[in-house]
Formats: sequence, C-alpha cells, structure tokens
Amino acid sequence: MALKISKPTLVKAAGNKEKIIEEYFGLVNSRTANISMAIMRSPSGWIEPGQKPDFDEYTVVLKGTLHVKTQSAEFIVKSGEAISVARHEWVQYSTPGPEGAEYVAVCLPAFSPATVHRDG
Repeated sequence: MALKISKPTLVKAAGNKEKIIEEYFGLVNSRTANISMAIMRSPSGWIEPGQKPDFDEYTVVLKGTLHVKTQSAEFIVKSGEAISVARHEWVQYSTPGPEGAEYVAVCLPAFSPATVHRDG
C-alpha cells in the first residue's frame, strides 16, 4: 500500500548545538518501525555524543562536510559522498567545517531513542 508523506515532523536532536531533523519516515512521522529517513541540517561546530546503535545507518551528504568517527577510523564525508555504519558499531557524528552540513540519514530498523545507546 502506498503512503504519501505531505510534510516531515521536526525531531529534537542530541548535541552541543541546535540541529534540525526533518523525519519523513520513521517512528514519529509515519509510525514506520522498519526504516527511518530524515533530512538533517547541522550547523558549523555541531557534535553529538558517541553512540552504539541497534540499527544500520546510511548517510548521503547533500551539502557541506560530515565528520564520522568510529573506534577504528575517522572519515570526512563531503557533498556528493555517502557512508554507512553497521549496527552495534560505536560512532560519533559532527560538522566541524565552517559550512556545517545537510544530509539524508536512513536507519534500518527505524531510529529510536531507546535503541541509539548514546555515551554518558
């Protein structure tokens, strides 16, 4: 069955600065548990706590630069590039560049505060 989404729902983000999350599909906007899809807009200098989520995350950067740190490596993901992080892998996202970043994040299964397992 088709499901049209007329508009996203704003979701509160974790981190040291205000970040805009517009969820199109997921537990909040569409009551979808198997996937979440959101557009993220992070300002310059934003950083979130590290996390070890129970979902796979796929990210496509539309504008700016996203810094992705895992226990074994660090990645700079620029506009037009993408990255995936497997569930149960510790990861920390940030946007240290002067332009911040705009990106699409897809989580399988859907993102949930109960399954993100943030540090601290």
